[in-house]
Amino acid sequence: MTQPLTLAKSTKASSASPSSAASATSAGSPSAPSSPTLGTAGLITVLLGAFLPMLDFFIVNVALPTIDQDLAAGPAVLELVAAGYGITFAVLLVLGGRLGDIFGRRRLFVAGAATFALTSLACGLAPGAWTLVAARAAQGASAALLIPQVLGTITAATHGARRGRALSVYGAVGGISVVIGQVLGGMLVAADLFGTGWRSVFLLNVPFALLALVLALRYVPESRAEQAAKVDVAGTVLLTAALLALLVPLMEGRAAGWPLWSWVLLALFPVLATAFALVERRAERNGDTPLVPPALLRIPEMRRGLGIALPFFGGFGGFMFVIAVALQQGLHLGPVAAGWALVPMAVGYFSASLSGPRLIGRFGSRVLTAGAAIQALGLVTLAVTVLADWDALSPLRMAPGVALAGIGQGLIGTPLFRVVLSKVPAARAGVGSGVLATSQQASLALGVATLGSLYLSLSPSLGLDRTLALCLGIQLLGSFTVLYLTTRLPRSIG
Repeated sequence: MTQPLTLAKSTKASSASPSSAASATSAGSPSAPSSPTLGTAGLITVLLGAFLPMLDFFIVNVALPTIDQDLAAGPAVLELVAAGYGITFAVLLVLGGRLGDIFGRRRLFVAGAATFALTSLACGLAPGAWTLVAARAAQGASAALLIPQVLGTITAATHGARRGRALSVYGAVGGISVVIGQVLGGMLVAADLFGTGWRSVFLLNVPFALLALVLALRYVPESRAEQAAKVDVAGTVLLTAALLALLVPLMEGRAAGWPLWSWVLLALFPVLATAFALVERRAERNGDTPLVPPALLRIPEMRRGLGIALPFFGGFGGFMFVIAVALQQGLHLGPVAAGWALVPMAVGYFSASLSGPRLIGRFGSRVLTAGAAIQALGLVTLAVTVLADWDALSPLRMAPGVALAGIGQGLIGTPLFRVVLSKVPAARAGVGSGVLATSQQASLALGVATLGSLYLSLSPSLGLDRTLALCLGIQLLGSFTVLYLTTRLPRSIG
């Protein structure tokens, strides 16, 4: 993400074609007085705003057994507690990016932080299981307001090498938040602070979200698209329907016994996705501003980066869920011990993320290729360890494979955001960020749904060890896919 991006002269000009999108990036001057600038305090503020929603995607996993015990939720409702957040988060992200483009990214960031604090409070005070499900869905919607403004602000208010470093740190925050979520969730549940039990997992968000709100008012510059575009109602409805048709049955179908409605929704997904693509293409031809401009997807860096995001984040999300379940059900570890087993991954991911900007400057996209290879080596090492002696498996024996996987993931995830957003015009920062964030969250949810359902379905008959090894093998195929796709990227990322 490297080349300085500047405000396009018009929204329409930046979406007409790949060449016009590229030319739009030079329409203004990054040093113009009106160009917003994000300082260090502002960057820390928006990264805090990004950390909390990402953390909450996984922090609830280790708390689910305690929630079930306290609220008598049952397996189907428990999956909705986890899935409701991810579904509303994913389906509303692009709309959140568009609203930031129109009304101002700082304004939407502040609104998102306020509603995230309120909905987290509602989750923590929920008197019953269905109230918690509703509050989690609302929490996911507030996260969808918050996250696109982070990437949008970074893209619009930083330039050159500083933008690259900021996006690298954002990628590191995303990966670390997932691992910390597993560890912190277990620690909070076990600590039972002031008798709050699982509720502290949600209540912890409230003061930090309010802190992000206050800091944003002082340190985060306002930015928006030069020409406000109307909300693409038809595109928003069709994209939401398509993602719901895919995610709801995958997340809830197994718990509900795969009823007819789940298969009907899955069959509707390609129809709705095709209708969405046609509507967006027609809107662009008519000179309107579609929710996901097809011209944006014709930018090679955006298209290829999103192709890498699907197998990478899908495998990452599935891995985190399956490992957490396997450690607690198979090895009978407590939530704290299961979380600490992933600390080597966090250390590896963070270390690789810190060295990412320097390595990218020297080796370009080959860093991602190396990351995919190292991740594959880590998965193979972990699978061999699992199959060698399941009864003797421990966090210490898992450490080499888990650490290697973390290093590889850090070398992929951190520069991936730079690749995807490197050529997006500043005037389209919000929608470009929303598309990327939607791909990330939908892929994480797909990974949890597919690999998670596979593990829970096969482990009783196939055995915990062989089912875990099978899931690792499927993720290994995803690593090979990522490895191949990284070779199609431009050598220089900038």
